[in-house]
Amino acid sequence: MDWRPTVDTFEQENAIVVKAELPGVNKEDVSINVHQSVLTLSGERKRDEEVKEEKYYRRERFYGKFQRSFTLPENIDPDKIFASFKDGVLEVRIPRTEKSQAKRIEIK
Repeated sequence: MDWRPTVDTFEQENAIVVKAELPGVNKEDVSINVHQSVLTLSGERKRDEEVKEEKYYRRERFYGKFQRSFTLPENIDPDKIFASFKDGVLEVRIPRTEKSQAKRIEIK
């Protein structure tokens, strides 16, 4: 069964941050790609052990492949994207270039 991990996306001063909850997923089973301003997270959560269907009382956890894609704004620096994985949370930091950073204009 395919599943969709939950993801938070937000802006910080110099970057866009994407955090995905991936409990039970090994970082070796996760792929991050950027192509034409689209960030794609994909991978697979594998079952820990084989249990016969008739032995389940309830099954709520999802297993299988996943893929999430996000359109990025212009003026990001794809060569400086940084990803970390800790405690089942994947964090991807996408730095913005100088041009794309907000600038406050003083009214005179």
